[in-house]
Amino acid sequence: MSTLHEFATITSKGQITLPKPIRQALGVDTGGKVAFDLHDDGHITVSRADAEHEDPAISAFLALLAQDIQHGRHVQGLPDDLAKAMLRHAEFADLSEDIAGDVVI
Repeated sequence: MSTLHEFATITSKGQITLPKPIRQALGVDTGGKVAFDLHDDGHITVSRADAEHEDPAISAFLALLAQDIQHGRHVQGLPDDLAKAMLRHAEFADLSEDIAGDVVI
Protein backbone atom coordinates (compact mmCIF):
# COMPACT_ATOMS: atom_id res chain seq x y z
CA MET A 1 0.00 0.00 0.00
CA SER A 2 1.29 3.47 -0.85
CA THR A 3 2.14 6.04 1.78
CA LEU A 4 0.85 8.89 -0.36
CA HIS A 5 -1.98 8.73 -2.89
CA GLU A 6 -2.74 11.85 -4.96
CA PHE A 7 -4.49 12.64 -8.24
CA ALA A 8 -3.57 14.96 -11.13
CA THR A 9 -5.59 15.93 -14.20
CA ILE A 10 -4.07 15.81 -17.67
CA THR A 11 -4.62 18.99 -19.70
CA SER A 12 -5.33 19.12 -23.44
CA LYS A 13 -1.59 19.66 -23.93
CA GLY A 14 -0.75 16.48 -22.03
CA GLN A 15 0.49 18.39 -19.00
CA ILE A 16 -0.12 17.73 -15.31
CA THR A 17 0.55 19.63 -12.14
CA LEU A 18 2.24 17.48 -9.53
CA PRO A 19 0.24 17.77 -6.31
CA LYS A 20 2.02 19.70 -3.57
CA PRO A 21 2.46 16.67 -1.26
CA ILE A 22 4.17 14.79 -4.13
CA ARG A 23 6.46 17.75 -4.93
CA GLN A 24 7.34 18.03 -1.25
CA ALA A 25 8.01 14.29 -0.96
CA LEU A 26 10.27 14.41 -4.04
CA GLY A 27 12.01 17.58 -2.85
CA VAL A 28 11.33 19.49 -6.07
CA ASP A 29 10.13 23.03 -6.56
CA THR A 30 9.63 25.44 -9.45
CA GLY A 31 12.12 24.60 -12.18
CA GLY A 32 12.90 21.23 -10.61
CA LYS A 33 13.10 18.12 -12.76
CA VAL A 34 11.38 14.78 -12.33
CA ALA A 35 12.03 11.50 -14.11
CA PHE A 36 9.38 9.00 -15.20
CA ASP A 37 10.28 5.32 -15.52
CA LEU A 38 7.83 2.90 -17.17
CA HIS A 39 8.29 -0.65 -15.87
CA ASP A 40 7.46 -3.86 -17.74
CA ASP A 41 4.45 -4.48 -15.50
CA GLY A 42 2.93 -1.10 -16.47
CA HIS A 43 3.76 0.74 -13.27
CA ILE A 44 5.37 4.14 -13.53
CA THR A 45 7.89 5.43 -11.02
CA VAL A 46 8.30 9.18 -10.58
CA SER A 47 11.51 10.36 -8.97
CA ARG A 48 13.52 13.53 -8.58
CA ALA A 49 15.87 13.85 -11.54
CA ASP A 50 19.50 14.73 -11.14
CA ALA A 51 20.40 18.38 -11.59
CA GLU A 52 21.31 17.82 -15.21
CA HIS A 53 19.63 15.64 -17.77
CA GLU A 54 21.90 12.88 -18.97
CA ASP A 55 22.00 12.22 -22.69
CA PRO A 56 22.09 8.42 -23.11
CA ALA A 57 24.52 8.68 -26.03
CA ILE A 58 26.93 10.84 -24.04
CA SER A 59 26.58 8.61 -20.99
CA ALA A 60 27.35 5.53 -23.09
CA PHE A 61 30.35 7.25 -24.68
CA LEU A 62 31.72 8.36 -21.30
CA ALA A 63 31.27 4.84 -19.90
CA LEU A 64 33.12 3.40 -22.90
CA LEU A 65 35.89 5.97 -22.51
CA ALA A 66 36.21 5.21 -18.78
CA GLN A 67 36.40 1.50 -19.55
CA ASP A 68 39.17 2.08 -22.12
CA ILE A 69 41.15 4.18 -19.67
CA GLN A 70 40.67 1.60 -16.92
CA HIS A 71 42.08 -1.09 -19.25
CA GLY A 72 45.08 1.05 -20.14
CA ARG A 73 43.82 1.97 -23.60
CA HIS A 74 44.13 5.65 -24.40
CA VAL A 75 42.62 7.83 -27.07
CA GLN A 76 45.13 8.24 -29.87
CA GLY A 77 45.64 11.39 -31.93
CA LEU A 78 42.97 12.44 -34.36
CA PRO A 79 43.47 11.75 -38.06
CA ASP A 80 45.01 14.83 -39.70
CA ASP A 81 42.04 15.47 -41.99
CA LEU A 82 39.62 15.39 -39.07
CA ALA A 83 41.80 17.69 -36.94
CA LYS A 84 42.13 20.18 -39.82
CA ALA A 85 38.37 20.14 -40.45
CA MET A 86 37.73 20.78 -36.75
CA LEU A 87 40.15 23.71 -36.74
CA ARG A 88 38.48 25.21 -39.84
CA HIS A 89 35.13 25.21 -38.05
CA ALA A 90 36.37 26.29 -34.63
CA GLU A 91 35.88 29.78 -33.24
CA PHE A 92 38.72 31.01 -31.07
CA ALA A 93 38.52 33.67 -28.40
CA ASP A 94 41.05 36.47 -28.23
CA LEU A 95 42.48 35.92 -24.75
CA SER A 96 43.86 39.45 -24.64
CA GLU A 97 40.36 40.98 -24.83
CA ASP A 98 38.45 42.00 -21.71
CA ILE A 99 35.54 39.76 -20.72
CA ALA A 100 32.17 41.43 -21.24
CA GLY A 101 29.40 40.82 -18.72
CA ASP A 102 29.34 38.94 -15.44
CA VAL A 103 31.58 35.95 -14.85
CA VAL A 104 30.42 33.23 -12.49
CA ILE A 105 32.99 30.77 -11.22
